[in-house]
Amino acid sequence: MSSPTPLAGITVVEFTHMVMGPTVGHVLAGLGAEVVRVEPIGGDRTRRLKGSGAGYFPMYNRGKQSICLDLKSEDGLSVAKDLIARSDVLVENFRPGALDRLGLDYESCSATNERLIYCSEKGFLPGPYEQRTALDEVAQMMGGLAYMTGPPGKPLRAGASVIDVTGGMFGVIGVLAALEERHRTGRGQKVTASLFETTIYLVGQHMAQYAVTGTPAAPMPARVSAWAIYDVFETRTDPVFIGVVTDALWEKFCKLFGLDDLWADESLRENNARVDARDRIMPVIRELVATMSADEVIGKLDGTGLPFAPIGKPEDMFDDPHLNEGGLEDVTLDTGTEVRLPTIPLEMGGKRIGAPQELPKPGRDARGVLETLGYDAARVEALLEHGAVGESA
Repeated sequence: MSSPTPLAGITVVEFTHMVMGPTVGHVLAGLGAEVVRVEPIGGDRTRRLKGSGAGYFPMYNRGKQSICLDLKSEDGLSVAKDLIARSDVLVENFRPGALDRLGLDYESCSATNERLIYCSEKGFLPGPYEQRTALDEVAQMMGGLAYMTGPPGKPLRAGASVIDVTGGMFGVIGVLAALEERHRTGRGQKVTASLFETTIYLVGQHMAQYAVTGTPAAPMPARVSAWAIYDVFETRTDPVFIGVVTDALWEKFCKLFGLDDLWADESLRENNARVDARDRIMPVIRELVATMSADEVIGKLDGTGLPFAPIGKPEDMFDDPHLNEGGLEDVTLDTGTEVRLPTIPLEMGGKRIGAPQELPKPGRDARGVLETLGYDAARVEALLEHGAVGESA
């Protein structure tokens, strides 16, 4: 695959860990920017996470260069400052004040590089909670998303790092907007995105529902749907989601499944009436669908315009025929293992954002990055020998 590179020529230096910050760099790299990831000596600990964290590093750090720096040493910090001085964008997502204590705060960095766009990914935007430590799960719990996801009384975080990733995407939006403004002003600026406010934006529809109706939104498992048929149905084999979201689709649905009695009832021709009659309609449909296999149900629905979905698992996606037409890209892990992982979900100019990638070993690109900074061979060797810069074996 070849990928469009609208950000070719844009240089990014990244001081990040976990998911939110690396997402910013991953998207920018996927759009063609040159991203240099600064890791501690020995590599980012995110590389070594187990369990649910085992996929963080390979998913969000493809397409980047890696240099390991000892930022507590004078020489390592000097290299970091030189990297920042030549960069268009800096991305960081450490605790508030962490980079400030190293003299890598926005004010100090912009004093030597007025064109720098400094993207901070934080737990909270300015306010009473600003100094708190936040994680994806903290934000989901605080912001109402966990409440909306689980059944009543049992808050449940969403099944992916949706706030980390979406917060990273908002960071990218801010960076792109700042790059556009820099075309006019010649100056960069600080961009801050946050976990908590991202969560609030996502649950904003439920806040608006309350503002409009005066009735609090019920958690999704207990909600009153806007449509009568909008649910998961058990078949003889595997469950299938079906949605009937217009009156025209109701007619089509009834004819497809031979629901002549329901279609004959003219009181059910309008959606809101069907919602009111849901307790009468749903048992009939559930009983019918339960006599069919998932393949039979999907065969009837495919191509009709009716929304439907088999209930997929993440591991199923590797064999999905649609994703295998460009939604997955070849990735060589730092162990040498070859896998396929999701591409950035964009198409530009008729081309998908995706190309074969390698996940760098810690410090793999140290020598090349130092040479790009104009360091001569003697200085490069001295930095490596003294441990201020590390490189992979």
